[in-house]
Amino acid sequence: MENLNFKELQLSDSMRKALDFMGFEEATPIQSKAIPVAMAGHDVIGQAQTGTGKTCAFGIPAVEQIDTKHQGVQVLVLCPTRELAIQVSEEFRSLCKYKKGIKSLAIYGGQSIDRQIIALKGKPQIIIGTPGRIMDHMRRRTLKFQNLKMVVLDEADEMLNMGFREDIDTIFSELPEERQTMLFSATMPKGILEISNLYMKDPQHVVTLQKEVTIDTIDQYYIEVREGSKLELLCRLIDAKNLKLGIIFCNTKWKVDELCTSLQARGYSAEALHGDMKQRERDRVMNKFRKGQVELLIATDVAARGIDVNNVEAVFNYDIPNDSEYYVHRIGRTGRAGKKGVSYSFVFGRDIYRLKDIERYTKSRIIQTKPPTISSIETMKLQAATEEVMATLQAGGFSKYTEAIEQILQERDDITTLDIAAALFKMKFSDLDSRNYEESELDNDFTMNKRDRFNNLIKNKGGDGRQKNRSGYRPDKNRNRDRKRDDRRGKDGGREGSRGRSSR
Repeated sequence: MENLNFKELQLSDSMRKALDFMGFEEATPIQSKAIPVAMAGHDVIGQAQTGTGKTCAFGIPAVEQIDTKHQGVQVLVLCPTRELAIQVSEEFRSLCKYKKGIKSLAIYGGQSIDRQIIALKGKPQIIIGTPGRIMDHMRRRTLKFQNLKMVVLDEADEMLNMGFREDIDTIFSELPEERQTMLFSATMPKGILEISNLYMKDPQHVVTLQKEVTIDTIDQYYIEVREGSKLELLCRLIDAKNLKLGIIFCNTKWKVDELCTSLQARGYSAEALHGDMKQRERDRVMNKFRKGQVELLIATDVAARGIDVNNVEAVFNYDIPNDSEYYVHRIGRTGRAGKKGVSYSFVFGRDIYRLKDIERYTKSRIIQTKPPTISSIETMKLQAATEEVMATLQAGGFSKYTEAIEQILQERDDITTLDIAAALFKMKFSDLDSRNYEESELDNDFTMNKRDRFNNLIKNKGGDGRQKNRSGYRPDKNRNRDRKRDDRRGKDGGREGSRGRSSR
């Protein structure tokens, strides 16, 4: 089954507008299979790896069935960790961007329960939360499900691994029987099948198998950089590597156009490629790129399908892709025909979690590297220019220019042949000085320190960026101890869950 274009699905105009804003043109395999089934009202068991677009697979049908005329919870999404709850909540906010009257709320441990109670009084229709905190609100009667239409278990196998089975049973015992249930999991252990038998009605199984990923010929790197410094970093990398052919991937069409204009303004030979361009124009751009008449191609994922150019030296993930499979398609544009390739991913903040998903999906390591310094770029470019001159000397055929050198020496007795060579070198390679690099956070020690602190945070968590300790991550033991003490005293509104699991 081929992936569907979102235009082929029966979606509202506001949803299509939101997906376009998010940069989604084509549904991922799990979305192509799950969304039509869910939209038809069936219960769904979806099996797919993390990072394959599962959130939109249940998020799109969930948002589409919300009735804004009715307040109260209509969709409940259960997540095993607060990090995942926050991530899913952000995705729902994006899907609801053009849907007036829809409110979503994430509730999880470690956050003031009083603040959550106030937010619940706003009657949000979508609740994304961890089991322990959901049960806490149920006991307080601050969370009611009489209007519930859909419940979703996200990463159900992880919930079982973390010991949430009893909590799931407790929550489901108070949900209306007339509802749609969706369950998504990377694996299907016995416990998942038991849950489906108990709480689902004739569920449709949707399975996407992970393909073998071969990217051994590609060196993969990532650099942490803020959005405002991405262009500067990109230019430095292009110049430092003296690239003759490269592809830059963005998630949205407007970002492609914006970046293309910025690169052209800086003197780079760049062209844009995305779905809004007419086929004739796209063919023209691709022909120029294949012939080497364009050095840099800026593209979206769908527009770049079918690019088959053997000499692409590097691929840049200007935006981290929304699907791990897209990452494989992207970097697969380099390292072809037995040649070595390289990819650079620009990340900041929560992008690091998506990068960890990609590492698990590809079963490879993406290595952190530092931005090139201005001095190192100048050294590399000067070296490249020297190599070009040496190649010209070796090739010969420049004797006809000796008369011009002799004439200069006759007219000026205060200069040498070395002076003339240096002047000609500057004329030929004047672009060495023409690039106006900006002193930015890329050169700031504070940025490097922040990167180190961020990596320490990841090291203190599991390999997937989730907390090793269910009580939640704390910078030091004293804060964790104080937190537990406050729970006992009821300062945070009572203990969370039947056994005080604060991270749920």
